[in-house]
Amino acid sequence: MTVTLTERTGARVLVDQLIAQGVTHASCVPGESYLSVLDALIDSGVDLVTCRQEGGAAMMAEGWGKLSGRPGICFVTRGPGATNAAAGVHVAMQDSTPMILFVGQIGREMRYREAFQELDYGAVFGTMAKWAFEIDDAARIPELVARAFRVATQGRPGPVVIALPEDMLADVVTVADAPAAAPVEMAPTATDAAKLGELLAGAERPFAIFGGSRWDAASVASFTGLCERYAIPFAASFRRAGQVPSQHPNYAGDLSLGANPALIKAVTDADVILLMGGRMSESPSQGYTLLPIPSGPQTLIHIHPDPEEIGRVYQPTLGIVATPKGMAPVFDGLSPDNPRQGEAVAEARAAYMDWSEVPRENPGKLQMGQVLKWMRDELPDDAILTNGAGNFAIWLNRYYRFRSFNTHLAPTSGSMGYGFPASVAAKRAHPDRTVVCLAGDGDFLMTGQEFATCIHHDIPVIVVLVDNGMYGTIRMHQEREFPNRVSATALTNPDFAALAEAYGGFGMRVETAEDFPAAFEAAQASGKPAILHLILDPEALSPTATITGLRNR
Repeated sequence: MTVTLTERTGARVLVDQLIAQGVTHASCVPGESYLSVLDALIDSGVDLVTCRQEGGAAMMAEGWGKLSGRPGICFVTRGPGATNAAAGVHVAMQDSTPMILFVGQIGREMRYREAFQELDYGAVFGTMAKWAFEIDDAARIPELVARAFRVATQGRPGPVVIALPEDMLADVVTVADAPAAAPVEMAPTATDAAKLGELLAGAERPFAIFGGSRWDAASVASFTGLCERYAIPFAASFRRAGQVPSQHPNYAGDLSLGANPALIKAVTDADVILLMGGRMSESPSQGYTLLPIPSGPQTLIHIHPDPEEIGRVYQPTLGIVATPKGMAPVFDGLSPDNPRQGEAVAEARAAYMDWSEVPRENPGKLQMGQVLKWMRDELPDDAILTNGAGNFAIWLNRYYRFRSFNTHLAPTSGSMGYGFPASVAAKRAHPDRTVVCLAGDGDFLMTGQEFATCIHHDIPVIVVLVDNGMYGTIRMHQEREFPNRVSATALTNPDFAALAEAYGGFGMRVETAEDFPAAFEAAQASGKPAILHLILDPEALSPTATITGLRNR
């Protein structure tokens, strides 16, 4: 291998490393602390999206990381720029998403004086990133950036935060570029593979749970093929439903907030649980009640790419350190000698179809279940849907069916404001595909200023904005714990359709489900970023909960 030494500024070295690592998109809010990097990005081929707030910029990068499996890249300035971006870093950590946040930093000669916007980034991000550090020497940029890409993608993926002293970026050094870093794939031992086959063959009521990251379409097919051959019903973990095909006959739904009681029963009744890729954290485990901690009568098989996650909460009968790609050949090679009958699969599937098919009626003129059913029936298979946090997402979890791999971007961390910047990232990366953000009124206004980003860069996402004039999830908890005592959850909102038009986009008010199809088609035909302003009765807290119902309890 030939190594070419080139004399460059630190800023140029940094951008050349991004190119060497295959980076195609990056988000930023510009700052004087990394002006030289902004200059080096000109004509680099990296598509740089200029954002309006660092939280939105970081969430866009996280969205690119989810879609590509490679680190999403974000640049922000020091101090408040970095702390604003922390929300996106936290999403990347809890969602196991590869991401790198580059932060401009004060000059090296000013450190430890609490200079203008100075922060210790290792201390600030130490508990929410896999690695946070500062590059002091421009000659080490290739080494450390390549390592950052490996840290972000290997084992359990996650975010890396890199501080860039302003004066270091101006240093001129003679260095070679680092090679592209491909994450290591881990496969089980022959003993583990044999034990896996033995446990699955001996199970009477097995159940599989799909989750985590590092999947591709081929490894998903290997997992679902194993479930077919062994007649194992499977569920998606919280907000991982967009990675597995809902039309698969073994698919039994997702372990989301407001999960199907029949699905919960199927998991708790199982004698063998195959947990593939996920951590079974608080939300999918229904508040850590679904599986006994640290262990119970069920046989637990936990497969995860990070050994630190195996036994962290649940002590498995069999723990295997492996990635989805590493497991695929093993899954493909396993087949039972005596295939079991598929009654449990048929029962779990029927329960899912019954749960998700006919929308429940909610109070008010706008029927959210019918809106989601129309989207389910009419959107193309490769449409990408995004959402942030809020009770509005329960309608999506229950009634929409994801049919193609990697078509849902949503935060397992429960971060409000995530869905809209994630939709901007998705549409920028896949301009030929339909991208829809389902948002609540409180959720959207966390990052809604990025609508200006859509207009500036001509990114025609469609926002289906559900407005009930409150922080609905918190109001639900409030009514349950303190009925009739409303505090801090009511909202006064703008006319969101008019807001979209004020930015230069398309806006339309929607008051009934019958009006929704024409409004959606008009938004698509406009070719502009769009907001469909859906007016939901405040009484309708979720598909099953109402304010009156909670108070009456």
